[in-house]
Amino acid sequence: MAQVTIYSTPTCVYCNAAKAFFKEKGVAYTEHNVGADMERRKEMIEKSGQMGVPVIAIDGELVVGFNQPKIKQLLKIS
Repeated sequence: MAQVTIYSTPTCVYCNAAKAFFKEKGVAYTEHNVGADMERRKEMIEKSGQMGVPVIAIDGELVVGFNQPKIKQLLKIS
């Protein structure tokens, strides 16, 4: 099983869509609310160079935004 981490905020539509997708596909993930956790926000920006969410890490590969084809490719699912 891939290690999946999502940096998100509660009001982000694309973050919520990504989390719903993971749940639908049975993909376990770790979530970091960068709206409330400043350390995780800093970590996300350092890793991705982005301030927008979601930022999704799949086995160390970063996906900025809810790029479903890229996520499926990294997770090796259809």
